[in-house]
Amino acid sequence: MTRGTSNVPSKRLILSYIFDWIIIIGIAAVGAGFGVATPYRRHFSLLDLTISYPLRKDTVSVTALAMVSLVAPGIIIFLVVLIFIPGPTAARRTPAGLFWRRKLWELNTGWMGLGLSLATAFLLTNGLKNINGKPRPNLLARCEPDLANIAAHVVGGYGQPINERWTLVSASICRNPNMSILNDGFRSFPSGHSSFSWAGLMYLTLFLCAKFAIAIPFLPAQSPSRSRAQPFYEQDINLLPLHRRHGNASLDSHKSNVPLGGNREPEQALSRNETAHMPIRNQAAAPPNWVLVLALIPIGVALYISSTRFTDFMHFGFDIISGALIGIATSWFAFRWYHLPIRQGAGWSWGARSRDRAFGIGVGVDSYVGPEGWSSKKSDGVADVESGATNHANLTGPGLPDATNGTNGGIEVGGSGRRL
Repeated sequence: MTRGTSNVPSKRLILSYIFDWIIIIGIAAVGAGFGVATPYRRHFSLLDLTISYPLRKDTVSVTALAMVSLVAPGIIIFLVVLIFIPGPTAARRTPAGLFWRRKLWELNTGWMGLGLSLATAFLLTNGLKNINGKPRPNLLARCEPDLANIAAHVVGGYGQPINERWTLVSASICRNPNMSILNDGFRSFPSGHSSFSWAGLMYLTLFLCAKFAIAIPFLPAQSPSRSRAQPFYEQDINLLPLHRRHGNASLDSHKSNVPLGGNREPEQALSRNETAHMPIRNQAAAPPNWVLVLALIPIGVALYISSTRFTDFMHFGFDIISGALIGIATSWFAFRWYHLPIRQGAGWSWGARSRDRAFGIGVGVDSYVGPEGWSSKKSDGVADVESGATNHANLTGPGLPDATNGTNGGIEVGGSGRRL
């Protein structure tokens, strides 16, 4: 596939991603609108002990929640991109401008995923709060009910109650003049702190897992001939560096296409044929435990924030679990919307849409990636180079040219032959 050599993305493409940001902000704005709207106020009983808890101050305030779930992940994403992108596989001779182009693109997709996760969770949570109008555990403390006129606010029942307090009453019985506090008492399901914290911090965990290759070891699909068990001595010989195997040609000759005698450096990546003849147990390994701790810290913080909503008498357990599930779902969706799978993507995000498909595609078009590339139409005929060449003018998108010694520098995406 050929590409234009212009390093400048088309204005149409840039505007399409600005519009994407506007959509994310719009989703959050609708969620904020739900937050100030009057919720449905479900009827309740004055004798219900589950809504009779005292009103307490939040352990984790809304401001602290925003700092931990939005600001902190945004800063961490910025630092990871600034320090670790594009990584050790990029060729040293690559121009500095292309390094910064890749950094900016990875930062944009990292922040867009975080924004989409939080905005979607915010919208869903506030919408469900208003629709359900479920009383909080501390509703009666917020309500300040008019106990002298219970009969005037009774709803449902037998018509002639055995005792006027053994009835359901409407929210009109509440005398609290602060409608903000009162209305918030009917927003128990689902937990906003729980959904927002999980949406931001779980996304951060997924982002860190991608960038630092934190994943449970796995084996790719194998044919029966490749998955056979090997004798112990064969496993041992494969653990040795290649330059130390020349003493046993009978074991080495059928395991590798590398000439005996160590003509290839031991630290170089194994070819596909070599991997096919490696023992199963040596085809993957567990990452160091410190990176596991790195990935679990955001999850631990999200668990703590969620648990405070139970001890603060702000939510029931079901509300907290439901909020967490919303946040986890939106974080996974937003991550995969902008990033390759953790196990197969080498830590990269998806590339940009093509110029002519920036705002949408019609029926019969199967991908947002086309042969026209990212550059403006004026630069299409300047010069063309074959994809994968080492010429640094071959900028195939908002990233680095395919001039590296590994797959991380040039990722084929979308099955189109396009490489970043």
